[in-house]
Amino acid sequence: MLKKLLAVSVLATTSGAVLAEDKAAMPFGLSFSGNAAITTDYRFRGITQTETDPALQAGFTLAHESGVYVGLWGSSVNFGSGTPSLELDPSIGYATTLESFSSKPVLDVGVVYYNYPSASDLNWAELYGKLTFADVFTSGDSLLTNINYTNDYAAFDTSSWNFTAGYSAPIGDTGFGAVAGVGYTVVNDEKKYSFNGDDNYIDWKVGVNYGFKSIPGAMAELAAVGTNIDTKGFTHAQERGVETGAVFTLTKTF
Repeated sequence: MLKKLLAVSVLATTSGAVLAEDKAAMPFGLSFSGNAAITTDYRFRGITQTETDPALQAGFTLAHESGVYVGLWGSSVNFGSGTPSLELDPSIGYATTLESFSSKPVLDVGVVYYNYPSASDLNWAELYGKLTFADVFTSGDSLLTNINYTNDYAAFDTSSWNFTAGYSAPIGDTGFGAVAGVGYTVVNDEKKYSFNGDDNYIDWKVGVNYGFKSIPGAMAELAAVGTNIDTKGFTHAQERGVETGAVFTLTKTF
């Protein structure tokens, strides 16, 4: 049951403002960006992917001025003895600003393939659609809404929907920011896959971050992350993997 519960992952996202860096111009309307991170616990929608141990992560995106982009994100993982130690997720998508709306939200649609090179039977694909709104309540804040769908959740041949909302806002000119998010995941057939007997669960995140002015693109974040998954019958280690815990992450974007 625990392997079924944990055999899932997600593209990393960084909440809050990050100081921008000048990037060298590339030909053919292309641009390149990336990030690297170290975290005390890799959580996917509130569920640990490393048995609550630290993880190293990195991601790269090659985008065209038309809005089309391809990405690759990777992380160390640990689902227990004999399980894969690496996750490597390619993605392809399209992002554009909706100029006809006064708020000018950014629409981002695409597909991500959760890939475990040493355990291909765990691989699965997911469609996503995102809308990001800037300056919603105060200058510099950001609201992200996200919908994901797959017909093969965690490679268990059952469909699933995930709905997520995330918000980040700067705290004055201090360099600190506040972050918060909530998500809802539901599977179609709990006989094939369940969250300890339930076909759905809620996850959350609340925390603060800090952007280092002396190191452009560097950010530290401390957040409480958890779920409402019933832990009846779980071992202590399994409980820690889904219950609310503190997660500290250092990220550098470039």
